[in-house]
Amino acid sequence: MIVVHHLEQSRSTRVLWLLEELGLPYQLVQYARDPTTRLAPPELKAVHPLGKAPVIVDDAHAGVVAESGAIIEYLIETYGNGRLKPSLGTPDWSEYLHWLHFAEGSAMLPLLLKLYTRLLGEGGKPLDWRIESEIENHFSYIDQHFVRTQRPYLCAMGLSGADIQLSFVLEAGSARGGLERYPAASAYLARLQALPAYQRALERGGAVTPSR
Repeated sequence: MIVVHHLEQSRSTRVLWLLEELGLPYQLVQYARDPTTRLAPPELKAVHPLGKAPVIVDDAHAGVVAESGAIIEYLIETYGNGRLKPSLGTPDWSEYLHWLHFAEGSAMLPLLLKLYTRLLGEGGKPLDWRIESEIENHFSYIDQHFVRTQRPYLCAMGLSGADIQLSFVLEAGSARGGLERYPAASAYLARLQALPAYQRALERGGAVTPSR
């Protein structure tokens, strides 16, 4: 049995979604954020030294796996049986890898900076223009991908792990305002949120409302 250590209102919801898509049984261990700091509780450090979620424990294979991107790759490779990823060596494969790593490697950083600089109040104002320009850069890139390709999902094959990974970035963008400026990306997020497996993940793990 796969055990998912799940922090409320966090990236770990997409791991629940993936497990639901794959139809895998799992045990859910839930953690609440500190009401003042909004950080994960110290109990998570007993699971993994970073003290963050998501973390899964799969004693049948890898043991403890942390980092949502690594977890998504691990689950698809171990249990996917060819689902939710393109075939190795195809043009779709390189595009899949790009989007899978773009989500956290590029797109999420300016959203985090926006969150942290707001905590600084006026002290963070000098960085606003640069942060907003990077958000514009990344969200326009996502939006134009769907305008250009007219696809329902990122890759030609259909729904993939890359869509699951990118979902939280768009949810964070929506929570912090401005996603409506990107209609194709907004419509894409709505498609993802309407999927039955996504809805089942919310029923088990709670709503995704990233901190503002």
